[in-house]
Amino acid sequence: MITVSGIHVNLGNRQVLTDVSFGLSPGEFVGLVGPNGAGKSTLLRVMAGLLAPRQGRVSYGDADIASLTHRERALLCAWLPQARPVAWNLIAEDLVALGRFVTSPAPYEHCGPADQEAIDDAIERAGATSYRHRAVQTLSGGEQARLHLARTLAAPSRTLLLDEPGAALDIAHRLAHMRVLQEQCDAGRAVVAAVHDLDLASRFCTRIIVLDQGMKVADGAPDKALDGGCLARVFGVRRNDQGVFDPIV
Repeated sequence: MITVSGIHVNLGNRQVLTDVSFGLSPGEFVGLVGPNGAGKSTLLRVMAGLLAPRQGRVSYGDADIASLTHRERALLCAWLPQARPVAWNLIAEDLVALGRFVTSPAPYEHCGPADQEAIDDAIERAGATSYRHRAVQTLSGGEQARLHLARTLAAPSRTLLLDEPGAALDIAHRLAHMRVLQEQCDAGRAVVAAVHDLDLASRFCTRIIVLDQGMKVADGAPDKALDGGCLARVFGVRRNDQGVFDPIV
């Protein structure tokens, strides 16, 4: 069980998160949604232990994330940030092998059999098998995005925290990635993903948490959390008779 309790975050003079609390169980697929600047990325960074809140705590079981070593955190949660620069022109499978760094800090060819199996499986699930031996900087943005997802999937952690995992992907691969994350939840992992596409979030996530101006304003099943009132109040849109979002003017 993951518990997020009373999180308050200030960045500079701006209050970014205010009293955000919720629990998360294995097997849940939580879509974190909200307008730009709502605090989604900040909340994920707090959950990953990368940003200390001004007040509140995040616990994985009985362990406070703030009290853990980097290794202990890596065994609990895997983090996919929104910006994913690659400083060195790694071979693709070696980039994915970074997901196993906590158990095997080595390039793919020097990883043990269990780690290689996890890497192979992650590459296949992310749809990156055809270019696993290419240099990362020769790949398109979408191909690199698939590798970064594979790196996250390869991690030994039971919780995946992803910030806009569909960024740079075409619609077919966005759908494929959401299905992969859904499968991870079916296998017992917990997933929290910041998602801008409300249709994708509603289709695949078992639960939606809506943030607005740093506060949690809705939390529940997709049809409950993203009801007409929330869509109008938070996003300024409504669904028309065809189910398509229209701006409210």
